[in-house]
This record gives sequence, structure tokens and C-alpha cells, in this order.
Amino acid sequence: MLRCESLEVGIPGRVLVSELDLTVPRGSFVAVLGTNGAGKSLTLHTLAGLRPASSGMVRIDGRAVDEWTRRELALRLSLLPQASEDPFPSTVLEAVLVGRHPHLGFWEWEGEGDLDIAKAALAAVDLSGFEDRAVESLSGGERRRLAIAGVLAQDPAICLLDEPTNHLDPNHQIDALALFRSRVDRGGTVIATLHDATLAARYADQVLLLFGDGSWIYGDAREALRTDHLARLYRTPVHELAFEGRRIFVT
Repeated sequence: MLRCESLEVGIPGRVLVSELDLTVPRGSFVAVLGTNGAGKSLTLHTLAGLRPASSGMVRIDGRAVDEWTRRELALRLSLLPQASEDPFPSTVLEAVLVGRHPHLGFWEWEGEGDLDIAKAALAAVDLSGFEDRAVESLSGGERRRLAIAGVLAQDPAICLLDEPTNHLDPNHQIDALALFRSRVDRGGTVIATLHDATLAARYADQVLLLFGDGSWIYGDAREALRTDHLARLYRTPVHELAFEGRRIFVT
């Protein structure tokens, strides 16, 4: 589904990720962990084809990401950015319907099916009844859930999520990650940057640790999420606890 070959991600004068080689198959949830400035967002943007890699290649379904048209790519892949901007006034329903645009033809308007998908996406993120609200009237957490609804309405095979739990209270954090976990269980692919190793252990199949100096670790979540790896990653001691069969990481 998605493959990186010797991928290098960097900024002027600094290599953040060096020689990244990984294959993310269908039905996988990959959590990307790292400190601020380690290159998590830049890596997602590179995977999405929104910025060129310093070197190396990203392939979607065996084809280089820059060989897809943007519409073709939007039918297969969606990026949830860290923060969403609302440059034009709109209602909640109008905002989530933007996710249906890749599925529409030239000058084609949304149909009843698109409206049903958009409303179902809003219901999935606990925003039923908000359809006619102005986006600018929403709280930060409500806007985050609206952005997630847009990804659900787009219905891509690959979801790239940059800190999807931003601004969300604990129950909505769990609900959002469970939504994407259910997509993975149905054969989708999710790559999400997170700051919480406990959430990564709960939902992810694989983990990518980015250390910000070019080095990285990629592997099964049960093996890659080790206290020594996390202590090196976050530069502080990390301890693991067990509770009701779950792994809990504390600093």
C-alpha cells in the first residue's frame, strides 16, 4: 500500500530522518512518536506528496507519489493536519462535504448519497445536530472532530493523521482513535503522529520512533515500545506499568 525507500526528510542544515525504509501494508495502524521538532509532521507531509523528499522515494500502490494526479491521490489518501484553517465562512455540513469533492466529477454537485455519508461522518464524531452551525462558532475540540469527520467523509484507503487527538478531551481521544482502528480492521491503513505512548500501545500495530537526528526505529508495537527506546526518544526516564492487560507508560 505505502512504501518508503531510502527516504530522507530534512530542513536546511539538518537531516531529521535518514534512509527511512519501511513498508506499510493494508490493515496496519502505524503510530509515529517523537519530540517536538523531530520531523513527524514533515514526514507525513512527505508521505502525502506535499513536499519533496531530500532524497529517496515514496510509493503508493507501487507507484511514485509524485506520479499520481492530486485527484487520484485524494481518492486514495487523506492528510489530517495538526491545525485546520477556515478561510471562508461555512456551516459544519458544508465543511465536512469538502471531503466528498475528490469523488465528484467536474461541475458535479453533491448528491443525496454524499449528504448521507457526510451526516454519518458527523454522527461518528459526536457532531449530529451541528449541521447548520457556523464553523467559527465551534470550540477547538469540536473543530478537531469536524476535521476528523472530513477525513471519514473522504473515505480514503490511507489516512495520514497529524496529532489527531489535539484539543480532544479523553473520551473523544479514545473515540477518535477507535474510529480509525475500526477502519484498519476493515483493511484500511492509518499512520498517525502521537505524543502518548500508552495510546500508541493500545491502538497501533507498528511504531515508528523518530529521534530528530536522522536515526529511527520501526517495528512491531509490542517490541518497539520499550522503556529504553522511549527514554532515549523523550530524554527522560520512562516506566511501564500493566493495568487490565494494557501497557501504561509513565514518566
